[in-house]
Amino acid sequence: MIKQRKDSAAQFTKGNRPELAANENAEIAILESYLPRQLTDAELAALVQESVAGSGAKGAKDMGAVMKVLMPKIAGRAEGKRVSDAVKSALSKLAK
Repeated sequence: MIKQRKDSAAQFTKGNRPELAANENAEIAILESYLPRQLTDAELAALVQESVAGSGAKGAKDMGAVMKVLMPKIAGRAEGKRVSDAVKSALSKLAK
């Protein structure tokens, strides 16, 4: 729901409707208060590295194995795309 609100706020801002964008941003703040604390980039990177090592991943083809180990540790504390990007980045460094 937060992602939808962010998209809506961006569209309202683009459409020169700041009052509607402000309403969406206020709803985002309310929704975020119910979510668990989000992981920082450093915390996420540490969990990703731990999961890569724990899964024995050798490259990008092992992403599924890493995600299987990592996702229970994340438990809603990071957006899926952010997690996926962090894992892809970590696995691409292994290939080098």
